[in-house]
Order: sequence, then structure tokens, then C-alpha cells
Amino acid sequence: MRGSFIVIEGPDGAGTTLHARLLAERLRAGGREVLVTAEPTDGPVGALIRSCLKGSAHLPSSALQLLFTADRAWHIDHVILPALESGTIVISDRYAASTIAYGVALGLEEGWLKNLNKNFLQPDVQVFTLPPLSVCMERLSRRENTDILEERNLQEKIHGAYRTLASDDPSIAVIDTSGEKQYAANEIWSIVSAKL
Repeated sequence: MRGSFIVIEGPDGAGTTLHARLLAERLRAGGREVLVTAEPTDGPVGALIRSCLKGSAHLPSSALQLLFTADRAWHIDHVILPALESGTIVISDRYAASTIAYGVALGLEEGWLKNLNKNFLQPDVQVFTLPPLSVCMERLSRRENTDILEERNLQEKIHGAYRTLASDDPSIAVIDTSGEKQYAANEIWSIVSAKL
């Protein structure tokens, strides 16, 4: 039996990594086989992206989003599909919506970004963790290391782009992760468990 593909998305500081981990722990506690993965990946293109985000190379916004898309193709072929085909539940911390939200915030055309991603594997469940922008920025201020995409004006645009994507697609569940983490985790669990 094919596994389920779950994507947890959101702007920086929204808790995607935390909630991917908490969801995986809950699924494993119920006896399910789970793989948690993330974008950018640890693959060859993902390593290049991480280097660029640390400021070691300046790329045009379009080139950066093309790299994210190439990394996604590698991610699907080498990580996601093999796990799904073995019956594993795959939880990805970010996926195609990130390319669209960040790309739009960087001034790229939304239709072009969506077209780049239209033929990729679609998630069975997609959750956006979306606390208020002020919460995201406060969390980012506590990080020791930041990247070139975490500047406030850009984060405002990214946050707005995620809100727009969610309002345009009723299949996307939106969870405010500004409060107690277990409350948000329970909300995510109720959405996921209803669809598995």
C-alpha cells in the first residue's frame, strides 16, 4: 500500500520544522512508519541552495527558484517516491508552495512559478502553519544564524503570499501556531488523521 504524502508549509519562524517532528512522533507512536524530510534537501542541489542562502553567492531570484525546483525534482525521485512506494508516510517540511510564496515575494510572476511546479507530485495533505507576522519575526530574532531571505520587508511579503495561496486553495489547512505548541499540534493531528 502506498504511503501518504503530507506537507507542512509556512514562512520562516512559523514552526514548520517543530510541527513536522511532533506529527511524526504521534504517527510513530501509533505504529506508523514515517519519514520526515525537508527542502532544501541534503542532496547536491540542496547543498548549493544552502550555500547561496548564507550569502556565499548572489543569484538572481529566478535562478534561485529554479534551483529550488531542481532540488524538488531530486527530492521526489530520490527520497519521497521511494518512501511512499514502500508504504511509509512522508512528511515534508516545505515543498512547492515555498517556491511560489518566496518567489512572489522576490518579485517573480506567480503564473511562471506555478507552472514550474504543476507537474510535481501533489501532497495528500497540506498544512500551512501561519502565526501572525510579529510572532514569526520575534522567533527569527532569537536565531543565532539567519539567511538572506529572513529580512523583515521580505518576510512581510512572504507571509502575505502564504495567506493568498491558502485563501485561493480551500484544500489547504491553515493553523495559527502562535499559541501553545501542543494545541496547534492537536489541530494538525485532527486534520491529518481525518485524511489518512
